[in-house]
Amino acid sequence: MSSEFKSQTSSSAIIPPQPGECENSSKTMSKKADQKEASTARKAKQQKVIIPNKDGENLVGLLHETGSKEIVILCHGFLCTKENNTIKKLALALENDGISAFRFDFAGNGKSQGSLRYGRYWGEVEDLRAVIEYIGGVANRAVSAIIGHSKGGDVVLLYASKYHDVHTVVNISGRFELMRGVEFHLGKAYMEMIEKEGFIDVKNNKTGSVVYRVTRESLVECQGTNMGEVGPGIGKECKVLTVHGSADKIVPVEDALEFAKVIANHKLHIIEGAEHGYTAQQTELATVVLDFVRRATQQDCDTNS
Repeated sequence: MSSEFKSQTSSSAIIPPQPGECENSSKTMSKKADQKEASTARKAKQQKVIIPNKDGENLVGLLHETGSKEIVILCHGFLCTKENNTIKKLALALENDGISAFRFDFAGNGKSQGSLRYGRYWGEVEDLRAVIEYIGGVANRAVSAIIGHSKGGDVVLLYASKYHDVHTVVNISGRFELMRGVEFHLGKAYMEMIEKEGFIDVKNNKTGSVVYRVTRESLVECQGTNMGEVGPGIGKECKVLTVHGSADKIVPVEDALEFAKVIANHKLHIIEGAEHGYTAQQTELATVVLDFVRRATQQDCDTNS
């Protein structure tokens, strides 16, 4: 791949926070100059990080460094990247609140290595695992929460049901009925096409180029991934927030109600009028998520003290 991928020991690696690195060195500058310096400082604090997954593919992420001991990880949805508007704005909201945030591209998406594959829910769980192990090992930092939007919401829930090292999970507009999502993306006749050709190539409407291929194996994975079974796997010490928009036409709000039925330590928040991308409700979304993360982190601190 390109030379942009660097080793773990390069300057792109996550480093432990250094005392005073975020302090303002001057309190007498003008408001205009202060705003300019703050903008420059923000850019300087955003570090590109390269993390290999278990298949040897480099995952490319961006760390919003505030100097906090703990880091929140954000996971994007299907056919999205770490540059998704919802993910970016949540990362910035966390950063502005003094919480370090890390957003990254799953394998086959954005600038990460690998090919885009349909399904791959458990593969993305293992990508997330590689990121969490890197942060806890190489960077010697703690992951306080994992947040996912759309398919990323399913991934963080699946992660919490398999691994039990992160006790704050936020599912934003995740899908409960995965096979309904298959029909949404491929149409009702998808099984007939798979039986006939063995695969389905989903193409760009404008260019005609293949965006991704759906195989029989990927459909089998979707069929075998039952989000209704995540509840028993998620420990009661794990605090879960599900946020959903009442006007979501991609993943119906009813899916959020189903998650509330199967997850024990669960809070549900419906944002009225919001669609899947929360276009007009980004501020409300950030407020809800930050409040939950803050409270959950404080509870963990109180429990451990």
